[in-house]
Amino acid sequence: MAKKKRKDPLWAKLLLVLGALLLVASGGGLIGGKLLLDHYSDQITHEGGLGQAAAEGNTIDGPINLLLVGVDERAGNAEMGARADSIIIAHIPASHDAVYLTSIPRDTRVRIPAFPKTKYTGGTGKINAAFQAGSENGGGREGGLELLAETVKELAGGLRFNGAAIVNFDGFKGLVTAMGGVHMCVDERVISIHTGWNTKTGKEGVPYNFVNDLPTTLKPNMRPQIYEVGCYDMAAWEALDYVRQRDKLANDDGDYGRQRHQQQFIKAMLKKATSSGVILNPIKITEMLNRMGDAVSFYNNKIDLTDWIFTLKGIKPDQMVTLRVNNGDYHSETIGGQSYEILDDNAKALLAAIVRDEVGPFLAGHPEMINNNADQPAVTPGATPSKSASGKPSTR
Repeated sequence: MAKKKRKDPLWAKLLLVLGALLLVASGGGLIGGKLLLDHYSDQITHEGGLGQAAAEGNTIDGPINLLLVGVDERAGNAEMGARADSIIIAHIPASHDAVYLTSIPRDTRVRIPAFPKTKYTGGTGKINAAFQAGSENGGGREGGLELLAETVKELAGGLRFNGAAIVNFDGFKGLVTAMGGVHMCVDERVISIHTGWNTKTGKEGVPYNFVNDLPTTLKPNMRPQIYEVGCYDMAAWEALDYVRQRDKLANDDGDYGRQRHQQQFIKAMLKKATSSGVILNPIKITEMLNRMGDAVSFYNNKIDLTDWIFTLKGIKPDQMVTLRVNNGDYHSETIGGQSYEILDDNAKALLAAIVRDEVGPFLAGHPEMINNNADQPAVTPGATPSKSASGKPSTR
C-alpha cells in the first residue's frame, strides 16, 4: 500500500537567534525592542522541558548550550507515538563569538534514564525513542523534551542546557514563506521521496511506493522533485522538502547527509534574516513576528527572553560552525536484532569538549569534523525542477 504523505515537522533550528535579531532590529533600539519582546515573548517561551539537565543559576553570561529538537509527531497516527527526528546541540562559548552545531544521529545507542512522571522504568535504546518515552502517559511535549535532555546529558558526560527549542513544521513553513525563501547550495544530487508531480495531470503527489516505511518503485506517471548540485533561491516548500530527504542522496550518506543539509539550512536562514531585504522591511518583519509563536516553542530555563536576545544578537552567520560526528560515515552495529549507530571516540571527545567549553581548541586538532557548509556557488549549477506560477513543474 502506498504511504500517505505526512506533514512531518521540520527539525529544530536556531529560530530563537533568528527571531531575536529581527525583534531587536525592528524595535528601533532598546526601548522599542523591549516593547516588542513584551508583546511576543508569551507566544514563544515556555517553562519546564529540561528537568535534571537544566543548567543551574539564572544567568547566561558564560558558555551556553541549547538543545534543538525536531519532532515527528505522526499526525493522524497517534499510536506510533512521537519521536525526535533531529537532535542538535548548539554550543556557544563563553566568549559569545561563535555557535557550534553538532547533530546527534537519531539511531545512536544510549541509556535512557528512568522517568517516573510517565512510569518509564529506563532502558537501552535509540536516542530518538527518549522523546517518545517521556511524552507517553500524559507527559506531552514537555515530558518528551525533558527525558531527551536528560538522555543527552548522560551521553555527553554531564552536559547541561541553558535552553531548548522545538519547531513545528507547518508554522515553520509559514515563517520561511514570510521571509521570502532562502538561498541554498545543494552539495549532492537529491531525489525527493515526498514531493513529485503527475506527468499527465501536473498534480502534486507522493512519487514513490513504500514498503516498511522505505521508498521502493515510482508510481505510474509520477516524476519526483530533484535537487541538482548548485546554488538556488529556494521557496519555502523547496527548502523544507530538500532538508527532509535521507533515502535517495547521491552520496548514499543517508541520515548524515540529512543532518548536514539541516545545518546548512540553519545558516542559510540566519543569512536571509540578517539581509537588508528582510531586516529593513517592516512588512516582512511584522509577518514573521506574527508567525514566530506558531513556529517555535522555546524553553528558556527561567532566563528572561530579553537577556537571551541581547546576549546572542551579535552572533553573525559566518560565526556559525557546523560539525559532524563519526566523520559523516555510518558506524552501525546490530545488537539483539536491532541496528544502532555507535559514536566513535572522536565524537565522544567532541561532546566532552562541549561540556568543558573547549570546542575551538578541540577542532584545531580535528578539522575533519567541520562540515561542508556548501555556501559557495557551483561552477555549472544544474537545473532544479520547480513549480511554475500555474503550480505545475517547470525547469529554471
